[in-house]
Amino acid sequence: MNRSQKQSKIAITGLKLIAGFVVLILAFLIGYIFITGLPHVSWHFLTSPAKAFNAGGGIGVQLFNSFYLLVLAMLISLPIALLAAIYLNEYAKDNWFTSMIKTSIEILSSLPSVVVGLFGFLLFVVQFNYGFSILSGALTLTIFNLPLLTRNIEDSLSNVSDDQRQGGLGLGLSKYETIIHIVVPASLPGIISGVILCSGRVFGEAAALIYTAGQSAPALNFGDWNPFNIDSPLSPLRPAETLAVHIWKINSEGIMPDLTQVSSGAAAVLVLAILIFNLSARFIGRKVFERMTSKKYDYGTDWPVRFR
Repeated sequence: MNRSQKQSKIAITGLKLIAGFVVLILAFLIGYIFITGLPHVSWHFLTSPAKAFNAGGGIGVQLFNSFYLLVLAMLISLPIALLAAIYLNEYAKDNWFTSMIKTSIEILSSLPSVVVGLFGFLLFVVQFNYGFSILSGALTLTIFNLPLLTRNIEDSLSNVSDDQRQGGLGLGLSKYETIIHIVVPASLPGIISGVILCSGRVFGEAAALIYTAGQSAPALNFGDWNPFNIDSPLSPLRPAETLAVHIWKINSEGIMPDLTQVSSGAAAVLVLAILIFNLSARFIGRKVFERMTSKKYDYGTDWPVRFR
């Protein structure tokens, strides 16, 4: 073994040790959260409303608010991100304007969530007078989520071979028809994976929602599904404390006797949900890929670079 091979082996061993150390830290944190939190999780805990002064409260309303806000935010951001990604990857020319758009997307994706939350507070809560509401939170999450989702979809579209585009055009399809019927379906596994991963990121967001969706969870009438009634679970104009905000709030100003148990249980549920989002991204993306291509999925080559 010559000197360069020895140096290469030492470098690879060092990288493996660093990667293993990072995995151990992550496993320790997740294990600690689950060990301290899961024993306090029950069906009653997941479905009952929170209590501010008495013991025995749950996270039912906060959990519902988190999923409802997530669905609303994705319904707003996904069509915009998909159209933006199609334009940038399929139609935009390589010039200063396109470069400026991509640079702006990169800058927006790196903004701290608290800055996005303050912007949403000034724009949606104050200027548009939506108040602390699900609508304000969903629009703010759209700003927070849109850059990353756009880049994910753009990467998925760029991974589609140009031969497929040329094949569609050769069959007499227009460029628009080729994109809709060939390019987008071929990139669907990557798009689905990106959507699920972005959903997990949004689900655990707290800072941006403290200033927009609010820090209160009023009692809801789950028998009334009219979105125009303020006490309806589907009302977009009601304040909505999410699970992540609830964890922050009870740890900063909670006074219930079982504060530690509620906080630990809520944290375990939040981490478990995010893990499910991330694992589902790989599983669903692999299944869609295999179904569409009849090919065995290879994480080394088929998994988008951004998600490896």
